[in-house]
Amino acid sequence: MPQQQQGQQQINIELGEKEAQGIYSNLALITHSNAEFVIDFTRLVPGVPKSKVYARIIMTPQHAKALMLALKENIEKYESKFKEIQLTGNEGAKQFGFTPTSEEK
Repeated sequence: MPQQQQGQQQINIELGEKEAQGIYSNLALITHSNAEFVIDFTRLVPGVPKSKVYARIIMTPQHAKALMLALKENIEKYESKFKEIQLTGNEGAKQFGFTPTSEEK
């Protein structure tokens, strides 16, 4: 095992060929219970009134918050290197892209 900072453990992660291709999503529906967060990734295509879930991620509230913080940190790094990401239309108002459940609105 290579030398690492104290307290860190090396993790080997395998990326399969299918997963390496990725899945495009322009809509994420997020719901939660007291025990888990569920994020369904789908995509809306102009002129097509129906969609399907391409991936569902289920995680603990702690992992959901850790993901949120990691995304925040990476967005800040991106914007400092390139430029600020602009939201258009209703995306910033949570009407499209990341949608709360009806009881949370």
